[in-house]
Amino acid sequence: MKTEIPVVRQISWGMVLLHFVVIAVCGVLAVILLWDRLHFLSISVGMAVYLAYSFGSRALLMRDHQRGMRLIQRGDYEGAIGAFQSSYDFFTRHAWIDRSRSLTLMLSAKQSIREMALINIAAAYGYLGAKTQMKAYYERALHEFPHSSMAQSALRFIATMESES
Repeated sequence: MKTEIPVVRQISWGMVLLHFVVIAVCGVLAVILLWDRLHFLSISVGMAVYLAYSFGSRALLMRDHQRGMRLIQRGDYEGAIGAFQSSYDFFTRHAWIDRSRSLTLMLSAKQSIREMALINIAAAYGYLGAKTQMKAYYERALHEFPHSSMAQSALRFIATMESES
């Protein structure tokens, strides 16, 4: 059963600008290297290289995270928790990839992949009705990422719901 789940993405506009620079560099390098043979098509080659790297790096390095998102959409929350935990573990072991995600993954996300994984685990526990685990993961996200507006908002909402009960 496919579930309609809202997706929230916070974007870092500085990282978006960096992407435009990388696109421009790919285009210029392709023109420099291929203009004699391809002329204006060389620009398309530069863009294709950018897109292949962008989508390829995400497909390889964010495999578990993307699987978790698909499982959430299907309503398999327990499976999603395992996938997001695997993603969290991978990016903990390879923290440099997460820190430089704007270049390594061509992501303009404000949050780190590790932060997103913890938030998604918390949300999956929420869909399962496991309130204690949900709250624990939001608190863990806030502990590891003190400026996490998503974790802060979720914990405020949980506190409001608990005070009304």
